Amino acid sequence: MFAPDSRVLARMEPVVRRTLIVDPNLHAARLLVDIMKGLGARDVAVETEEKRALMAAREMEPGLIFTERSGATLDGEAFTRQLRRSVFACRRAPVIMVTAEATASSIKGARDVGVHEFLRKPFTSADLFKRVENVALKPRDWIEGVGYVGPDRRRFNSAEYTGPQKRNSDKPASREAEAAMIKDQALRILASALDQFDTDPMQAVRAVRQQAETLKALGMKRTDTALVLAAAGLEASLASGPPTRASLTRPIGVLLALADAPLARTA
Repeated sequence: MFAPDSRVLARMEPVVRRTLIVDPNLHAARLLVDIMKGLGARDVAVETEEKRALMAAREMEPGLIFTERSGATLDGEAFTRQLRRSVFACRRAPVIMVTAEATASSIKGARDVGVHEFLRKPFTSADLFKRVENVALKPRDWIEGVGYVGPDRRRFNSAEYTGPQKRNSDKPASREAEAAMIKDQALRILASALDQFDTDPMQAVRAVRQQAETLKALGMKRTDTALVLAAAGLEASLASGPPTRASLTRPIGVLLALADAPLARTA
């Protein structure tokens, strides 16, 4: 019989305390409710429709969300995409997609809309616990882009995913390499946000603000005065009035000029 360590459950409790389950199949949802209560969830809500699920997420502010991939009134990928791009307090909450449709395309689709974990039906309590433990105790970097919003896809935790850049094999070799990777990714997102500004201005501004904060913190940590000043200049531009593509072009350009190598557009 599956019996999780009580100390691990105690560490997971802040995340699982409020859990939202989105599944048109009430029998499957009830099974998840029972397991999650056994893992320490105190407040568990079940919704069967995409629109109601988004309303519940806004009001409940869950620490953990399960969603089925598809149903008559549910598109799990669309639900996750809307959640990630919302202004909800729970927009960064871990999302675990639970479905029998475990194909390569469905797994990639889940990853690319910001799902943290992918769990194939039927599953055991141990399978579910492993996924919940991953999202609760092994947090991943958050990517605030325009084309993509969600946890770092290079660290996709799903046991079904075996693609490139999965977890341990792609960790940077040193702190300097890690810093360079963070800087490169932030600059790529800035370049992409500027390119895509007109397609989604609100998300572009949110992406730019996040990267400015990231680069300023990185510059301070590395005592890189030029990077700190350039990032601070971008923050000042964001604070000076409603940001536009024109107003952000110059301060972003100053940062892009500090790239260690030529940039290609990304997220």
